[in-house]
Amino acid sequence: MISAGEYRVRDLRLDRRVLRAEHARVMWWRRLVRARLDLAVAQVARPDPLGEEIAFQLPPQVGVDVPRPAALAAMLGPGAGAGSLRIDELRTLDAQLARYGEGVEAALAEATERLISRLAQEPGATLSGFVELPNPS
Repeated sequence: MISAGEYRVRDLRLDRRVLRAEHARVMWWRRLVRARLDLAVAQVARPDPLGEEIAFQLPPQVGVDVPRPAALAAMLGPGAGAGSLRIDELRTLDAQLARYGEGVEAALAEATERLISRLAQEPGATLSGFVELPNPS
């Protein structure tokens, strides 16, 4: 025979399981709504194109992975819903963006290392480029 304490623990576990499942569904719907909000904002205020301003700061092999503007624009164009873009196309574009992002991150890390090395060799260069303000007194 099951004691009242054990039965309550079972009920509590079941309640918890049901609530965890509902929480997962709520979070999934919130993710979908936020994605739609992001797309709605992006249709109005389009992000800047990728790769144009930094072409000479990136290694050539990284520049190869820059997605074409048309591919990115297709994501935001009118009717860019689930019917007009296939999931495999989205995954391909996401993988391309991931490769490009990794390349940009690596280039940024390398530029940061070069800057730190230079400043370590020449600490006085830290202040170069700053405008000296007049003394307020």
